[in-house]
Amino acid sequence: MSAPIQNQVSLMDLEPAADDLTREVLHSLGETPHRLSCRFFYDETGAKLFSKICNLKEYYLTRTELQIMNEYLGEIRHCVGPKAAIIEFGSGSGQKTELLLESLERPWCYAPVDISREQLVELAERMSARFPDLWVQPVCADYNTPFNLDGIIEADARRIVYFPGSTIGNLVPEQAITMLRRMKGLVGDRGAILLGLDLAKSREIIEPAYNDSEGLTAAFNLNALKHVNRVTGTDFNVSAFEHRAIYRPEQYRVEMHLISSANQTVRINGQCIRLEKGNHIVTEYSYKYPLEVFDRLLATAGLRRIRTWFDRNRWFSLQFIQSSACP
Repeated sequence: MSAPIQNQVSLMDLEPAADDLTREVLHSLGETPHRLSCRFFYDETGAKLFSKICNLKEYYLTRTELQIMNEYLGEIRHCVGPKAAIIEFGSGSGQKTELLLESLERPWCYAPVDISREQLVELAERMSARFPDLWVQPVCADYNTPFNLDGIIEADARRIVYFPGSTIGNLVPEQAITMLRRMKGLVGDRGAILLGLDLAKSREIIEPAYNDSEGLTAAFNLNALKHVNRVTGTDFNVSAFEHRAIYRPEQYRVEMHLISSANQTVRINGQCIRLEKGNHIVTEYSYKYPLEVFDRLLATAGLRRIRTWFDRNRWFSLQFIQSSACP
């Protein structure tokens, strides 16, 4: 099996239509509590803000996962095997991905999947130049929505879904199980999932990661409203909201909120949504699972951990996961 010659990157565009996003916003703002999907974090501005957040002292997740990768790259390479097709959910800046691809034995294909079109195209072009023998197929899509890569990746390729950054923690447990099942179906019995998972730990470590002293996370959270305004025609007054992040250890999660600082009415698609002063809009959950709790989610999805790598403090884990049917 050989990769086709690639002269330029061609984008597979599965980005949701504006009408779909408007319906989603109307539905989620009508819930109790009010909600907005964390997909709205990631326009061009949000992607740049998140890249800066990853370098903050308080935000331990990125540097800890990189530490694990650097220490165990040889073992990861052995588990993945040669000529793998790497499918990355939520590719972002690709810092960890570049490290992974450098270590692998003749990887065949790299398919980054991300909702931020500008960052995705930039990443794909950079990776194509960096790895000229690698087929790069960017997919602009919400990875929470099913999509098919059968026309892109050869049937006999060993598929590896790469899902770093503990992004699985942004889903409530029922959604996480659905996502794990979808990834299992995407890779098949011959494939595997390489997944980063942040682990339960003290409030003193977790909360500052989402309430940084420079205010970047607050700007990142508030930018979601600007993004919603732009793509749906909503008229959120961004200055009338405040960022708040709370760790709830009994539920294993951080909650990101936008708090209305005034009585206000938001208009979208001819409808009005009333927000009272102090009302919350939930923009993100970030689950921090004990290993045994996450293992139960894997089992429900028909999966199991084959290998697990930790940092020195056991704050974070990188897991190699396969179907429970595999020997």
